[in-house]
Amino acid sequence: MSQKNSEGRRSARERLRVEQERHKSVQKRRRTLKVGAVVVGALVVAAVVGVTVASQTGGGDGGESAKPISVGRASAPAKLTVYEDFRCPACGQFENTYRGTIKSLEKAGKLKADYHLVTLIDGNMGGSGSKKAANAAACARDEGKFSQYHDVLYRNQPAEQNDAFASTKRLFQLAGKVEGLDSAAFRKCVTSGKHNKWVKSSNADFRDSKHQATPTVLLDGKDVYGDQSHPLTPDELTKMVERKS
Repeated sequence: MSQKNSEGRRSARERLRVEQERHKSVQKRRRTLKVGAVVVGALVVAAVVGVTVASQTGGGDGGESAKPISVGRASAPAKLTVYEDFRCPACGQFENTYRGTIKSLEKAGKLKADYHLVTLIDGNMGGSGSKKAANAAACARDEGKFSQYHDVLYRNQPAEQNDAFASTKRLFQLAGKVEGLDSAAFRKCVTSGKHNKWVKSSNADFRDSKHQATPTVLLDGKDVYGDQSHPLTPDELTKMVERKS
């Protein structure tokens, strides 16, 4: 038993070391790149390095699949599927770069976005901020404020090693930035972990899928973000969606 525990600790330390080295490598490459057109390339590198599924353990409840949180018109001709973790730096980069484009296409009725919230950073780095932020985002969905709160979380994303979203106090502070969200019902939902089972199932769905990193971004089922040889830009995403309209 003690030998297994020792091996488990060494394995966990090794996974953490690998993730930290990957993060440092990405940051170093970003510092050497010039600002401008290179930004898109850096985003893709971050997306590919991302957070791998391999070291995540656990599973869903009863094998049930978790429905994503959808934004936009249900009958939109194009569907964007996004798998992301609120603690994932590459996910924050994706959201902060493509947010305006996605919202514009949703508003025009051309695109629906399905969000699958996962907890890979919690599994790889330790902590509970991914889970608690995902639950809080689902609570915001209950109040009709998912998009607004989702964006606030990414705009205020802590460093990857900082598990700030594990604090309900911090989640409530950020809810205060969304008009009408910080209510008694929202606070009860967050505090009780009302949607923790859904978050666990959502993460299990992603872990069991063929996808390997966050963010994974699919347009009508096709990966449009993870190919370094064909980096996605906001303009290209707009063109691809409009061709389906």
